[in-house]
Amino acid sequence: MNAKKKTILLVDDSAANLTVANALLSNIYTVYTAISGIRMFKLLERIRPDLILLDIEMPEMDGYEVLERLKSNSDTADIPVIFLTAHGVEENEQQSLPPGAAGYITKPFSSQLLLNSIERTIG
Repeated sequence: MNAKKKTILLVDDSAANLTVANALLSNIYTVYTAISGIRMFKLLERIRPDLILLDIEMPEMDGYEVLERLKSNSDTADIPVIFLTAHGVEENEQQSLPPGAAGYITKPFSSQLLLNSIERTIG
C-alpha cells in the first residue's frame, strides 16, 4: 500500500530557510521550493500542491499579496496556505489571519509544530 505523497510548495526568499524546511519535509512529502511569489506562480503552472507554506516578508510581492492573488484565482483558490514567517504572533493569531490562510507559524519554527500543522491541514 504505497499511497501517493502529498505535495508541499515552500515559498521563502531565504535559501537557508528553504533548505531547513525541505530537509524536514522531504522524507514525508513531495516538496517544491520557490524563492519568490513570482516564481511560485510560475511553478503553479506545472504543479498542483496540496499545501503552500508561505513566507510573508519577500521582495517583489509579499505573502499577503501572494495569498490574495491565489485566493482570487479559481484554479488556486482551494489550495491551503500556512504562513511560515518571522513576524511576531499576537495571542489572537487565528483571528488576525487574512481570509484564506489556514495557519500561522513563526520562525524559527518547531519541527513538531510544523509537522502537526501540516497534518491538521492536509492529513
